[in-house]
Amino acid sequence: MQKVSFFKSIHVKLVLIYILLILLALQIIGIYFAQELEQNLKRNFRDSIFQRVDLMEYSIREEMLKERDESSMPSLEDSLKTIVMEFSTGLREVSNGDILEIRVIDNRQRIRATSEVDNQSLIGQRSNNDLVRRAISAETLFENIKLDSKTRNRVWVLASPIREGAGPDDEIVGVLYIEANIESVFEQVNDINGIFLGGTAVSLVITIFLGILVARTITQPISDMRKQAQAMAKGNYSRKVRVYGTDEIGQLAITFNHLTNRLQEAQSTTEAERRKLDSVLSNMTDGVIATDRKGRIILINDPALELLHISRDITLGRPIASVLGIDQEYSFEDLIHMNDAVNLNFSTADAPYILRANFSVIQKETGFINGLITVLHDITEQEKIEMDRREFVSNVSHELRTPLTTMRSYLEALADGAWKDENIAPTFLNVTQTETERMIRLVNDLLQLSRMDSSDYELNKDIVLFNSFFNRIIDRFEMSKSDKVRFERLLPEASYYVEIDTDKVTQVIDNIISNAIKYSPDGGNIRFGFTVQGDMLKVMISDDGMGIPKENVGRIFDRFYRVDRARARSMGGTGLGLAIAREMIEAHDGKIWAESEEGHGTTVFFTLPLNLDDFDEAGEWE
Repeated sequence: MQKVSFFKSIHVKLVLIYILLILLALQIIGIYFAQELEQNLKRNFRDSIFQRVDLMEYSIREEMLKERDESSMPSLEDSLKTIVMEFSTGLREVSNGDILEIRVIDNRQRIRATSEVDNQSLIGQRSNNDLVRRAISAETLFENIKLDSKTRNRVWVLASPIREGAGPDDEIVGVLYIEANIESVFEQVNDINGIFLGGTAVSLVITIFLGILVARTITQPISDMRKQAQAMAKGNYSRKVRVYGTDEIGQLAITFNHLTNRLQEAQSTTEAERRKLDSVLSNMTDGVIATDRKGRIILINDPALELLHISRDITLGRPIASVLGIDQEYSFEDLIHMNDAVNLNFSTADAPYILRANFSVIQKETGFINGLITVLHDITEQEKIEMDRREFVSNVSHELRTPLTTMRSYLEALADGAWKDENIAPTFLNVTQTETERMIRLVNDLLQLSRMDSSDYELNKDIVLFNSFFNRIIDRFEMSKSDKVRFERLLPEASYYVEIDTDKVTQVIDNIISNAIKYSPDGGNIRFGFTVQGDMLKVMISDDGMGIPKENVGRIFDRFYRVDRARARSMGGTGLGLAIAREMIEAHDGKIWAESEEGHGTTVFFTLPLNLDDFDEAGEWE
């Protein structure tokens, strides 16, 4: 068993939980304390200012409502400035010098007085302060905390309406606007919070020390039991767990020791039975898998592991549906009631691979389901043969049905009186004859493939000079080809000999050249050549035709496969020519393949074993 890392151990987890609980409690207390402290300090700050605001509003209201004699009395601005300066000095003493500015603004939003010496030029100008405007329009007090753009300190702002009388319905004659530096309040909160954090850090250190001691009393017995479990997993039942007390953990240790003794007895019995069962299963040819009542694999023999290509370690204990790859289609309950075999398709693009699984339920005498037995058979070859048979029958039926349907239509037309028409009857008979010849070619090709598939198929090989042999075949086609197609020979001057069945290889080259001529456009070139690669002769025949889509190139040598079925059938092809060519080349221990790009022509290659004996060009084989 893998050793538990330090940070994943239960000891560390208990300590962390203990610390986190203490830390959470301290955080909750700290947050509540900080909020209440901040609110209390801000409330005291406001109260210290509001104690003088009422008296200041009264003095300002009296001055603003007083009838003035311009000759004997000072102006309103001078009187208000005197009041603002006096109260500003008093408020600074009360609030420890935090009052920044006091302004008096009339009900037309004109600044009538200010305590700030630098802002005396604003007297008589209209105030654009939003808080003042809201206080006048709403006829109520407004306050806010803003950030000073110059000092970046928080500033408490108050806009209190001044009424003609003490009643709430009296008309507003102006607004008292006060700005005070409240940053000192937040600095006090931060200082107190720093003290609180320091105390929290000290308490956490003490908490960690105590948590380690407390957690050790719990984790030490658990650690001993873990070591005992690891020893039991290795088959050692002699070790006992130390009992530290009579509490729940102590009782668990006593029970664990009792369990060890019982497991030792059961292990001996189980091991004897397992050896018997392993002997039976290892000598079976089919794969066998057994599960428990929950569908988890408890036994699997070597043939089953080989069939599924998996190891025993990653199989035991896993659900059988997951191991078989059918967990998306069937649950374990479905497999219990499964009467028919299930095919498991593990085929890939390169090779087919199919298994058949038969399921049988393990039941007790009471009818209680105790598990499931699965038997696996490899049916890949059976399925491949059956698939080839179905595909072959389908292709032959399709290839025969088309000419037979055409012949039937034309023969019915002739029977209905078309034979009397001298213009139509010959055409109908010609079509019928063409389709008959096409069926004959198809049957002949099938017979040839059948003979090549048989075990007694033999080649009549001769050693020939391939240069002359290849040229003779090209000459034959060049004499009968259309003038619109041009042949280009890229043959080496050196002589090369091969041991081949000339009839079979001639048939292969004829088929490839015929296809190249069929699909070459007017003015196209057909190129012929061969090279030597090691002990093999590599032959190349290339055209400028329509080409083959990349995804279809590898299938053109399959039986009855056509890239363009309609066009190939109209040109008289049976779909078996290249399949026969592949069989013949492989019978010569060679390979055949094609390279093509759609719209840019096709090149067919095949290889033949080269005869490495030394022969002169004019020797006995010429």
